[in-house]
Amino acid sequence: MTMRARVGDRLVVEGPRDDVPRRTAVVTDVRGRDGAPPYQVRWVDEDRETLVFPGGDAHIERGPESPAEE
Repeated sequence: MTMRARVGDRLVVEGPRDDVPRRTAVVTDVRGRDGAPPYQVRWVDEDRETLVFPGGDAHIERGPESPAEE
């Protein structure tokens, strides 16, 4: 299944080990076609934005204003 996101969704990246916390970012721009990566994100615990090509350790959580998948 291909990852799909919309502006306002959250990108959650799980830590590779139990001692590494998960990271969460808010999607501010979708650069791929039809919601595909890469995503411009603003990290919740940091004051910075980055361009992300998420790996298998990441998933999308729908933002509060984002409609559910059909």
